[in-house]
Formats: sequence, C-alpha cells, structure tokens
Amino acid sequence: MKKRFLSLGLAMAMAASLTACGSSSSTTETTTAAAADATTAAAGESTAASGEVFKIGGIGPVTGAAAVYGLAVKNGAQIAVDEINADGGINGYQIDFQFQDDEHDAEKSVNAYNTLKDWGMQMIMGTVTSAPCVAVADKTMADNMFQITPSGSSVECAQNPNVFRVCFSDPDQGAASATYIAENKLADKIAVIYDSSDVYSSGIYERFASEAANHGLDIVAAEAFTADSNKDFSTQLQKAKDAGADLVFLPIYYTEASLILNQANTMGYAPKFFGCDGMDGILGVENFDTSLAEGVMLLTPFSATAEDEKSQAFVKAYEAANKDEVPNQFAADTYDVLYAMKAAADAAEITPDMENADISAAMSEAMLSVELDGLTGKAKWTEDGECDKEPKAFEIQDGAYVEMD
Repeated sequence: MKKRFLSLGLAMAMAASLTACGSSSSTTETTTAAAADATTAAAGESTAASGEVFKIGGIGPVTGAAAVYGLAVKNGAQIAVDEINADGGINGYQIDFQFQDDEHDAEKSVNAYNTLKDWGMQMIMGTVTSAPCVAVADKTMADNMFQITPSGSSVECAQNPNVFRVCFSDPDQGAASATYIAENKLADKIAVIYDSSDVYSSGIYERFASEAANHGLDIVAAEAFTADSNKDFSTQLQKAKDAGADLVFLPIYYTEASLILNQANTMGYAPKFFGCDGMDGILGVENFDTSLAEGVMLLTPFSATAEDEKSQAFVKAYEAANKDEVPNQFAADTYDVLYAMKAAADAAEITPDMENADISAAMSEAMLSVELDGLTGKAKWTEDGECDKEPKAFEIQDGAYVEMD
C-alpha cells in the first residue's frame, strides 16, 4: 500500500473524533452557474443535504496586494464551473461554487475555510497563495476534505495525502529556472533578489542556488529583503551591479518586481531579468511603465496569446465575462483544476450525498489516474500530489508574452 493511502486511512480514522470549527462572519461572494435551474438556486443551504449539487468552495485574495491572483483564480474557476454545468455537471449533478476572500493572510484564510464549511462545502479549490494554503491544508487534513490548489506552490502545501496541486512546486521552479538559464547560456554572472520572509520566494531561491551550482552557474550576489522592507531595493541592486551581474533572477511576486525594474532603470542598471510564475501580472500593475518589462523572461505555464483553439476559446470566454480583462496563468491553472476535479469525480463516480471523507478518499485515488490535456499543458499527478507537466519560458515583447524555444 502506498504511503499516501496509508496516511489517508489514518486521517479518516482520526476524523471521527474531530468537531467542525466555528465560522466567522465575513462577506461572501456566491456564484451559482447559469446552467443550474431555478429550483436548485432557491434551495440554498439545503441543497448539499438533499444531494442535489456538489458544493465546491474556493479561497484566495480578492482584495489587498495579491488581489490580481485571487481575482484571476475566482474568475477562471467560474468559467469552468459554467461550462461544466452547461455540459451536465459532475456525474449528472450541478456544481454550486462559492469563493471567499482571504487577503493573502493565513488566519483570514482559515476563517474563510470555516465559513465555507458552515455553508456545506464538500471539496475545496484553493487556496491561491502558499502561506494561507499551508494553514488551510492542515484543516482539510483534519476534516478529511479533498483539496486541490491551483497555485499554492510551497512544498508544504501538498504534503498531506488529501491535497493536490496543478502548479509547479517552488523547488521545481527553482530547478527549472537554473536549468533553462544554463542550457540557453543567458548569463555569465547571476544575482538573485529574493524575499527571505516568504516561503514561495525562499523555496525557489534555495533550489535555484543548488541547481545553479550543478550547472556551473556563477551566483555573484544573493540579496534578501523581507515583507517589512519591500519598497526600496537600491542596496540590493547596487550590490548586483557592483558584482557585475548580467542577469538578475527574481523569484518574487510582480509588485516587488515592478519596483525593482523601475529602480534599476533609474540607476542606469540594465541586466537581463528572469522570474517565475509570481512575476505573472507585472503588465497589469497600476502606474507601472510596462516598457520597463521589455525583455523580461519568466517561467509560466500559460500565455493568453497562445494560438491553439483551446487557449483562444478560454481567453474569449474570460474576456467576455470580465470586461475584456486578459486572463493570466493563475486563471488558466484554475480552469484546469476544475476540469481535473471533474475528471477524477467522474472516474470515482462520487455523488453529493456521500460523506466528505468518502469523497476525499475516492478523489485522492482517482487523481492518480487522471491525465488532463489542459490549458497549462498535459498533466498527470503523482501520489505525492504533485503535478507532472513541462514548464514553459516566455519573454515579454511589445507588451505581450512570447514563448521562447
């Protein structure tokens, strides 16, 4: 018996002794797909008990500094939910989807989880960012609830047997970045600017550093900042410049990255910049001169400019539903999450009247046989909850992502 299922069985045995957490009052954004009929919508909170719908919850930041990620996830999920419901739902049952704001805060994410539990949530899509995801994963483990995150990338996010992810883990992003830079001979000397207070950033950096050594890359400066000092990067940039770095690796989020690009330009420092999926969103930063992002390279699994039929259909639907806003990779990852959930649920033949622990066990087993040809690539999952798919590298050219060889 595999370790994942041994752990799952133990968790199921423990769950009987655990009571549900109370909820906190918060604003709830509830969306029920248009394909669900009026009777289902009117049934409200009784629908889960009657077995009429699957109640899937989502959590992520729709306000605050990381809102661009959470809004993309919420909107991408809704596109998929609407499509799935219009096509007959999951095993003939409609999806009732509700999304809660956590403001990229672990404590608020747990509060959101408790609110969704009180609503009757049976499976959770989320959370969006890593620290909240780790906190919520501990709760779903105790409650035996199936969880799949589109973008929680720290190792700890998927360490429990009931949790899967669609995105790459932080170490995988670090390794892939070092490999890509080395194989394409992008730099002789590399500097890194990372957030030592953030599990996402530090996780990528640590693996990048070890993999860079394996490839013979020369890291001439590794400069940290924290969440309390993330506005002025002149010291880090000056050290990178003085060390002669011709490429600066930025395993950070787009807000800080936009400040770094602006400050580097001000001081006349023009190295190559290379980031990971947290960089996605930089072109939408308010009051940012996007011309400064020209030539920036990043690893991300999706581009809205991709010409395949599936991607363009998604972009068209997303823009139509969101006032011409262009979807980013977080929206695409989430779209794939919902279809992975549907594939596993259909294969496991689950129904809404099942206990959450039984749904979780069936979904966790079925995920190991799912092969999804999604927006973000051809994906399958390991027993550790990791997604096996190929990374893609893009360069920003003329304000758009262009896939690199």
